[in-house]
Amino acid sequence: MKNLLFIGDVVGKAGCDHLSAKLRKAKRDYDIDITVVNGENSAQGNGVTRQSADMIFRAGADVITTGNHAFRRRDSLDIYEDEYIIRPANYPEGGCPGRGVCIVDMGAFRVAVVNLMGTVFMDSLDNPFAKADEILKDIGTPNVFVDLHAEATSEKKAMGFYLDGRVSGVFGTHTHVQTSDEMILPGGTAYITDAGMTGPELSCLGVDPAPVIEGLRFHVPTRFKEAEGSCIMCGVAVAFDEKNGKSHKIERIIIR
Repeated sequence: MKNLLFIGDVVGKAGCDHLSAKLRKAKRDYDIDITVVNGENSAQGNGVTRQSADMIFRAGADVITTGNHAFRRRDSLDIYEDEYIIRPANYPEGGCPGRGVCIVDMGAFRVAVVNLMGTVFMDSLDNPFAKADEILKDIGTPNVFVDLHAEATSEKKAMGFYLDGRVSGVFGTHTHVQTSDEMILPGGTAYITDAGMTGPELSCLGVDPAPVIEGLRFHVPTRFKEAEGSCIMCGVAVAFDEKNGKSHKIERIIIR
């Protein structure tokens, strides 16, 4: 039995700093073999840069996934030359840098990490269900974990059931609010609708509440800024059988 740790969206420098302070101990506490971190909001002002990606790797991540802010920093697109930084696989091929899948060789076994993005209330990308089918045809390992970066709970739930028994885990990201529906689906797939975020706890998704409230009340443009104060690190730890890819336990974690 092996253990994977998945950490929800890291927000800004505060999130990176908290990850650096807490991740290694969490890996020891949960006897983690491989760690995946969503880093699409890790740079100041969102997006991901080489600096924020390096902070996440130094903190202890093996793979960085992203989402709809993957290409927000046009001056940092070269980060996708790194095979362990991936973007949603259902971005159109040909014009987008990077890849949507990476394989981590652990010696005695291999783990595939797949990044997909939902299309309900999101950008009109290629169909994530069809893309998942395409990827799984020749993935080459039974140990497959999917970061589904999506807005709609229904789409995330549907993907979990669609991939049940075909992948080891489906973890929702993007909405930054950790859900309490972690479960092992009937086919042996670990699932949670949203893993949560890593960043300031007293915030609107990591952002100072004041400008968010102003924008929602008066519908005027506002400049968001990162919230201050103590942080949380949210995610899930999953125990899986590396021989057949079936998950046996998923535990939701919040580390303050």
